[in-house]
Amino acid sequence: MKEIVILPWEEREDINVFVPDYINALAKEVIKNYSFQVNSMEVIATKPEQGGAIWKISTSKGPKSLKLLHRRPTRSLFSLGAQRYLVDIKGASVPAIVKTKHGQDFIEAGGKVWFVAEWIEPLTPISKDLEGTKQLCYTLGQFHAQTRGYVPPDGAEIASRLYKWPRKYEKMITKMDWFKNLSLAYKHMPASTTILTVIDKFQDQARTSLNELNQSKYFDLIKKGNKEWGLAHQDFGWSNSQMGRNGMWIIDLDGVAYDLPIRDLRKLITGKMAELYKWDVTWVREMIMAYHKANPISPELYEVLLIDLSLPNEFYRFMKDILKEPELFLNQATSEVITALIETEQSKWPVLKAIQNDWRK
Repeated sequence: MKEIVILPWEEREDINVFVPDYINALAKEVIKNYSFQVNSMEVIATKPEQGGAIWKISTSKGPKSLKLLHRRPTRSLFSLGAQRYLVDIKGASVPAIVKTKHGQDFIEAGGKVWFVAEWIEPLTPISKDLEGTKQLCYTLGQFHAQTRGYVPPDGAEIASRLYKWPRKYEKMITKMDWFKNLSLAYKHMPASTTILTVIDKFQDQARTSLNELNQSKYFDLIKKGNKEWGLAHQDFGWSNSQMGRNGMWIIDLDGVAYDLPIRDLRKLITGKMAELYKWDVTWVREMIMAYHKANPISPELYEVLLIDLSLPNEFYRFMKDILKEPELFLNQATSEVITALIETEQSKWPVLKAIQNDWRK
């Protein structure tokens, strides 16, 4: 197993969820390290560009998941340690890791980390209406509160974004130049004109947000350090937080990292407003308050949340695909999406103004 190196692979149009044969064979070898008998294995998700996959396996000890983690092994140890901490120390509703015959949490094979966890079923997605969204925000707050105090195991890479917020803002400003230059280079394409009409404004918006962050209490907040703030999920949403028999469960913790927790909340808010095609002050207030009930937000942290919301986040997230294949990206459909994003962004400012003093009351 050690001689094999798992590499990214290309998807196949004739197979819905494809994993190369050598990886499937390696998965069967990994499973031999566990004390259950396998009845069947089904690939349910893949990350072919990064070399990751998930199998649902039916075993003599109930359903399990087998995960091939695409990150560096030392980085994967950080997330596995967090999962173990949340289950064993905090009693959180996250899937428990199944130990190998020799008491290990994982197997390293093909240059990657593999592990088995309990398969939680049934899981039901909650509604995407306001009440369901509030429930999701409350669950997120609970998760953040439970992760405080986590110390990774020896040998794990320290995954932290706590100190990188200014760098992230600067990266957005820099890439706006890249978006602009590519749009100029392909200005004959349908979406280029739409992008060029707004890119300077969005870049200035990001610069203003960076200046506000540098003048905020952000630098005081991060002095508390990684352990005191705990972990952000980094990919939290309706698919990986669902209702089970005993309440809400959170799954897919592979990308957790130390961070200011409101980054997850900001992503939920901006993503939901994009779904609504406009910013709604009631939704934003209710989402923040639902989170606050589970994990109180200080006035200083609220200030940073507002600054992070002020960035052109959804536009930037959508535009990053231009860097892969500009000619395919800059089509008429892209132009229509960007037009919708511009309109949604314009509706944001009255909402941010309306809520800016909420934490002073």
